Amino acid sequence: MYKVGIITASDKGSIGERVDLSGPAIMEILAQFNFFQVEKYIMVPDDEEILKETMCNMADDFGIDLILTTGGTGFSKRDVTPEATLAVVDKRTPGIPEAMRYLSLQITSRAMLSRAEAGIRGETLIVNLPGSPKAINETLDYILPAIEHGLDILKGTSGDCAPK
Repeated sequence: MYKVGIITASDKGSIGERVDLSGPAIMEILAQFNFFQVEKYIMVPDDEEILKETMCNMADDFGIDLILTTGGTGFSKRDVTPEATLAVVDKRTPGIPEAMRYLSLQITSRAMLSRAEAGIRGETLIVNLPGSPKAINETLDYILPAIEHGLDILKGTSGDCAPK
């Protein structure tokens, strides 16, 4: 069972002016998989320093295996989730956001506007998800089986990368 942390980046949500639908959408999808357990969920403003601190805290202090962020990956001046992610990871994992964009481009050309990133900090995988529940539903099911295998490799519980 992998421990999951969810971070919703939203200025309005963090001060109670907007209900977070994305974080709960992530939890709902994860509940369908028996290898993920949500341990932490937090909503923070679109602030790079707060995002970095929250990611580091989840990874380093709480031993979260998988951090899923939602929000803050667009073109707005306040959208800084990818920058925060890149600042705290040791290694990028570009295939994950590439796969999400590939899938989403089959649905809407606006998917090319996503600036989502993913990477590894120590033994924690951090993935920027889209900000809308619809896009989360479309992409998360697609990437989770590969993410489980990636975490197995990262944690040293599997060394076999060949498909069975």
